[in-house]
Amino acid sequence: MARSDPEGTPAAAPRPAGPELVRVVRMTKHFVMGAQRLDVLKEVDLTLRVGEMVTIIGASGAGKSTLLHCLGTLDLPSTGQILFDGIDIVELPPPELARFRNRTIGFVFQFHHLLPEFSALENVMMPALVARMPMRDARGRAEAMLEAVGMAHRLRHRPGELSGGEQQRVAIARALVMQPKLLLADEPTGNLDTRTSEEVHALLFRLNEEHRTTMLVVTHNMDLARQMPRKIRMADGRLIGDTTWEPADDAAERDGARA
Repeated sequence: MARSDPEGTPAAAPRPAGPELVRVVRMTKHFVMGAQRLDVLKEVDLTLRVGEMVTIIGASGAGKSTLLHCLGTLDLPSTGQILFDGIDIVELPPPELARFRNRTIGFVFQFHHLLPEFSALENVMMPALVARMPMRDARGRAEAMLEAVGMAHRLRHRPGELSGGEQQRVAIARALVMQPKLLLADEPTGNLDTRTSEEVHALLFRLNEEHRTTMLVVTHNMDLARQMPRKIRMADGRLIGDTTWEPADDAAERDGARA
């Protein structure tokens, strides 16, 4: 039985934790603007395991997006380590880091960032083609992924011919086409209406179940956050709370209620 939050929204029942995938050790990130230094991340420690679904919540400016950018190597930390399968990816040479990013990490953002002149199929094929995958294989993967997200009937449509929810589904397919070990999502439903947001939430949970992809989601959407098995709260560049519930919690709560 899934645990319910105080407002009654059931959390997703977590499966047993897999082996460690990512370990962040004392990571900091600062920006220098003239004579001023802005410390955005402060001594962050974080571990993610295979197949986990984790959400990060917190006020705007807490450092959530910067954390995702560093984990995804879109930006590099000022100090600290990011150990991925035991390898410190911060130390990788730029060409090797680019290959790692393309093959191992998928990104989904609030705004889909699809290329408007290309079809849905072509957009999803793009990461595979960048990785120099043969055209036939790239097309096959993209078609399969678009089918998985319910977009098989819209392969030839360009982004401008799709709804906001359909565009985000295509973006999710593109993020997963290389079968990454880690999916990073930054406000993936922040630009969608309530019904479409719920559809995207359900899609993310289903894809996690089917592909065992580790997912780290930054969100202000509390309906989504309440359903995530693990929740991390962030404030002022630090992780200040990390909560994971277990199915046994339900029995304890019921027993406590009967006592």
